[in-house]
Amino acid sequence: MTSAILVLNAGSSSLKFALYEPSALAPLCRGTIGGIGGVSDLKVTGPREALFSRRDPPAPATHEEAATWLLTLVGDAPDLDLVAVGHRVVHGGARFGSPVAIDDAILADLRSLIPLAPGHQPHNLAAIDAVARAWPGLPQVACFDTAFHRTLPRLAQLYPLPRDLIDEGLVRYGFHGLSYEYIAGVLPDHAGGRADGRVAVAHLGHGASLCGLLNRQSIATTMGFTALDGIMMGTRSGAIDPGIILHLLQAKGMAPHDVADVLYARSGLLGVSGISDDVRVLEASSDPCAAEALDLFAYRVIREFGSLVAALGGLDVLVFTAGVGEHSAGMRDRIGRGLRWTGLILDRERNARSEIRISAAGSKVDAFVIPTNEELPIARAARSHWLNGRLPPAYKSLS
Repeated sequence: MTSAILVLNAGSSSLKFALYEPSALAPLCRGTIGGIGGVSDLKVTGPREALFSRRDPPAPATHEEAATWLLTLVGDAPDLDLVAVGHRVVHGGARFGSPVAIDDAILADLRSLIPLAPGHQPHNLAAIDAVARAWPGLPQVACFDTAFHRTLPRLAQLYPLPRDLIDEGLVRYGFHGLSYEYIAGVLPDHAGGRADGRVAVAHLGHGASLCGLLNRQSIATTMGFTALDGIMMGTRSGAIDPGIILHLLQAKGMAPHDVADVLYARSGLLGVSGISDDVRVLEASSDPCAAEALDLFAYRVIREFGSLVAALGGLDVLVFTAGVGEHSAGMRDRIGRGLRWTGLILDRERNARSEIRISAAGSKVDAFVIPTNEELPIARAARSHWLNGRLPPAYKSLS
């Protein structure tokens, strides 16, 4: 019998999962159910990948249906003993600054945060509900994308709002923290001592953000109170003039939920191109609107990098990660050319091959492509809870 920790990472249209052997956190398999809500696409790698080849995932499917299908296959494996489940939860609000064992009270608090992450939080909680139905009493641990950013300095947290709204928790939380936590953990293997210097990490995927690290701790990040802030994304607008929102509400007479639909689902690469939210599709298109969307994405990233470099006081290391950051040499080249003023020079051939180090020999800034692994920090937290009933030390509270 093999003990196993299951990790569930529910995105806006996908469910990533992983099984780890808990004693050494050896991966048994990692996979993704993509295309949820449409044509499901299952990809699995690892020693136990055959476990998931017996039946195709349901399509079309909700996140809860996908999770239920996945749990059925894991539960039917005669030689697996599931000891804990870890979940990515996008928003932890002001209360949750570290992984937490889930109970009914915790779950109620997490549901109250759904309006702050409507494209993710419901799917995260649906996976928790599916596990609770399948295995009542099985330990479940929530790990938060916001937690890594608890090291943000006070001024980096604040918005210039009335004091009473600040005190209510309308501050910058930041997201993609599990990805940044993983990158911070492995960066010394690639950058040596410079890993503790002035580091900018670009998590570029369907959702996208940037993070500035000093001593491998977050000191600046582009996403804020919600995951709508910051750089342009696949279908999200990123930061825009707040007056545009007032204009849509007042002059255009749009209802709040219609404005939310524009900003979350109809903007970004999809909105500007009018074609797709997928960088691969846009890079293959001859439509000038596709090229303009890609150029705008790079421009917005470059501008926000400028703000990170200012907050860091310079730049020693640049890391690209997540789907676009790991796989689009063209987008990395666009961004790299726009950051030459920092002393960054990309090696064209290394970048084209998506090697780990893509900076040229004479570059003052070291540049890397490092695949992220959000599931591993979650597995660590779940293992800690399973082994000794306690979780890793908390990040500092918002202050």
